[in-house]
Amino acid sequence: MMIARGCLLRSKAESIVKHVASGGSWHGLHSFSEASARGFSSEPSLQAHSTEEIGFKGHGMLAPFTAGWQSTDVHPLVIDRSEGAYVYDINGKKYIDALAGLWCTALGGSEPRLVKAATEQLNKLPFYHSFWNRTTKPSLDLANDVLSMFTAREMGKVFFANSGSEANDSQVKLVWYYNNAMGRPDKKKFIARSKSYHGSTLISASLSGLPALHQKFDLPAPFVLHTDCPHYWRFHLPDETEEEFSTRLANNLENLILKEGPETIAAFIAEPVMGAGGVILPPKTYFEKIQAVLKKYDVLLIADEVITAFGRLGTMFGCDMYNIQPDLVSIAKALSSAYMPIAAILVSPEIADVVHSQSSKLGSFAHGFTYSGHPVACAVAIEALKIYKERNITEHVNTIATRFQEGIKAFSGSPIIGEIRGLGLILGTEFADNKSPNDPFPAEWGVGSIFGAECEKRGMLIRVAGDNIMLSPPLIMTPDEVEEIVSKYGGALKATEERIEELKSAKR
Repeated sequence: MMIARGCLLRSKAESIVKHVASGGSWHGLHSFSEASARGFSSEPSLQAHSTEEIGFKGHGMLAPFTAGWQSTDVHPLVIDRSEGAYVYDINGKKYIDALAGLWCTALGGSEPRLVKAATEQLNKLPFYHSFWNRTTKPSLDLANDVLSMFTAREMGKVFFANSGSEANDSQVKLVWYYNNAMGRPDKKKFIARSKSYHGSTLISASLSGLPALHQKFDLPAPFVLHTDCPHYWRFHLPDETEEEFSTRLANNLENLILKEGPETIAAFIAEPVMGAGGVILPPKTYFEKIQAVLKKYDVLLIADEVITAFGRLGTMFGCDMYNIQPDLVSIAKALSSAYMPIAAILVSPEIADVVHSQSSKLGSFAHGFTYSGHPVACAVAIEALKIYKERNITEHVNTIATRFQEGIKAFSGSPIIGEIRGLGLILGTEFADNKSPNDPFPAEWGVGSIFGAECEKRGMLIRVAGDNIMLSPPLIMTPDEVEEIVSKYGGALKATEERIEELKSAKR
C-alpha cells in the first residue's frame, strides 16, 4: 500500500534510530549498520529550520558525536544567542535549555559579571603560560579558591587543564608518575565502570564505559578494566535490596582486583552520579563499601566531578553528598559556567608531595598544556565561584529541586516510562515497555528520540541517549522556569505515548 510522503517523513522524524552514545544528541549506536542508521533522522532536523538560504547543510565542520550523513543531508540546529535559562536559534525561536548546554552553563547565558571578568582580563593580559615557574595571578588565585572550596577532605595542589577529558587524561599520567616515584612500576591499571563517561580523548575514552566511544577507535586501552554499573533498577537481582546490591558490586570489585593482582591496580575512577550514562545514582551504601575495598588494596580513588561539582546535586560537590574521600578530583564545566574552557585536577597532599619530590629529582614535572591556567579562563572561573558563594547556589538548588524532581517524577506512571531518577537539578528518564528493564522498545522506534523531537518542537532542549533522556538545567532557574520544563516534559510525553500506541497498533 502506498504511504503518503508526509506520513513517511513523520515516521522517519519520530523514529530516529536510538543510536546515541555519550556526548551528543543524535549519534550512531554500535549495534546498527550504517545503512540502517542512515534511514532515520530526528524530527527537529526534518522540521523547517529555515536555513536553506544560509546553506548550513553540508557545512565544513567535522561535528563531534554526529553522524556524517546528518552534517551532509540535514540542517543543524544553529544556536545564535543565550539569555538566562534560554537559548535562541538563528531564526529567533526560543528554547528553554534543559541541559544547560552540555551539563555546564550553571549560571545560564549572558551573566554580566562573567562577561565583565573576561573582558577586563582580556584588556589587561589576554594570555600568559604557567610553564617554568612563570604564571599569572588569576591562575594562582583560582588554585587557592578551589582548594578552599573543596571540603570533603584536604587537598594539596591544583593542576589546570582545558576540559574534563584533558583532566581525566592527565589523571592517568599523574597516577603513573606517582607510582613510579613510589617504586611501584607494575601498579598501572585503572578500573572504571560500565556506562561511565569520563571524556573522549584516547585515555579518557578508554576509561569511559560506553561502547560507542570504543568502536573503530581501537579502544579501550589494555590497562583499563571495567566493573559493574551501579544501576539498581536495571541490574539488581530479584528481592535484592539496594544495600545487598551494593555489597555484591563491592565484592565483584574486590574479586576483580584479586584476579588482576592488587599490585597491578593503580586507581578506581567514578562519577558521584553517572551523567551521560543515564543519570544513575549510586545505590544505598555503595560508596561506603567501594571505598573500603579500595583502601584495603591501596587503590587510589579518583572522583570525576566534571558534572556534579558546584551545586548540581544540591551540595557544592558530589563528594559532599556521598561522603567520598578521594585522592584526586576532576572538575570542569561549571568551574567557569562554561563561559571559558577550563578544567582542573585537585591533588591530595600525599600525592602532591611525591610529585614535587620526583620532579625535583628529574628536573621538572614534564606535563602541561599551553593553556593550563589560561588567565582569562581563570578570571572567569574566579568570578563564577564568587557568584556561587554570594548567591548561595546550593540553597537555591535545594529550594527549586523539590518541585523539579517531584514535577517530573509525577509522570512515572506513564506506560512507556520504566524509571525516572534524579537528585538536585539532574534527572534522567528511561523508557521501557511494561515498566521493565527487560522489555525495551524496538530499537527502530527510537522512543527517546521521538520524545526529544517533541521537546524541541515545544521549545525545550534536552539530552537523548537511546531510550534515555536527561535533564540538567541551569542552576539559576526560577520556579516559573521549573514549571515550564515540567509542562513541556508532560506535553512531549503525551505526544510520545500517542506515537508509541500508533506503532504498537501497526505491529499487531
